[in-house]
Amino acid sequence: SPGPPPRPVPGGGTGAAGRAGAGRSRGWQEPGLRGGAGGEQPRRTLHRVPAAPLLPARLCAEGSLTLGDIFIAVKTTKRFHQSRMKLLLDTWISQASEQTYIFTDEEDDALKRRMGGHVIFTNCSAEHSHLALSCKMAAEFDTFLASGLSWFCHLDDDNYLNPQALLKLLSSYAETRDIYLGKPSLNRPIWASETLPNNQTKSVHFWFATGGAGFCISRKLARKMMPWASGRNFLSTSELIRLPDDCTVGYIIECKVGGQLIPNALFHSHLENLQLIPTSQLMQQVTLSYGVFENNLNVIELSGPFSPQEDPSSRFRSLHCHLYPNTSWCLRAVGW
Repeated sequence: SPGPPPRPVPGGGTGAAGRAGAGRSRGWQEPGLRGGAGGEQPRRTLHRVPAAPLLPARLCAEGSLTLGDIFIAVKTTKRFHQSRMKLLLDTWISQASEQTYIFTDEEDDALKRRMGGHVIFTNCSAEHSHLALSCKMAAEFDTFLASGLSWFCHLDDDNYLNPQALLKLLSSYAETRDIYLGKPSLNRPIWASETLPNNQTKSVHFWFATGGAGFCISRKLARKMMPWASGRNFLSTSELIRLPDDCTVGYIIECKVGGQLIPNALFHSHLENLQLIPTSQLMQQVTLSYGVFENNLNVIELSGPFSPQEDPSSRFRSLHCHLYPNTSWCLRAVGW
């Protein structure tokens, strides 16, 4: 039985771009292609960004939230310390360093000098396999649980986070509720084969928020996830469905805990066409990203203070100067 129809993404759109079948591990299959015989994997395409959903009244926050209540985890790897991480440290992390923890796979004295105890050197592999990714997510989750903070927010090292936009969004929800916020990268639930005892399997389907756009989970929901996500349990759960860390989070929440993803269009990954975000709305977005799609640079459209040649790969430095114009290196920019 195929199960219930997929939940629509608020705003009537199709969600962010679908992930290419070839980019997933062996446990992933597109709906309609279960069994894998003869079907061609669908090509990944860039989609328009759906409108931000209305917030359900029953999930409204009670009381005031501060940035200090939020645990922000950034996943990276040693080879990106001098490129991606330096960019983030120079920009948005400088505005939220007390709330931000960096999870990486290899010791780095320079990074440790800059972030102190907020850099976590995991014993995880530097590979981009689903187990290596899940190893880091497990470290993030356990460190959050130990922190006692109200919200867990995961980011990748190619995300720009607007801390004030994040605070505004999370303030709209109560951390005493089961909240799972993010953006799906597929316009339908993902199907997976769950391993059962005696070499049996069963098909499961669920929504998940792509880690490449960032996602947030309330403490109440995180505590319910502990039997499948704390300690070594996250890796064991990831092995059950043989999918990466962000998919495993969605699987735990929707298939084990009985929670539900709340899609939000303020999160953005490199899997969507970032140039479609109106320049006038960039300052209101919670996360932004950058990357290369089909040999073309996929970045936000934004003017100055740095030219595309001076700020080529991401436009994050220019974005940061629009948000924080008194930053010293922004003030030194020509014509700013």
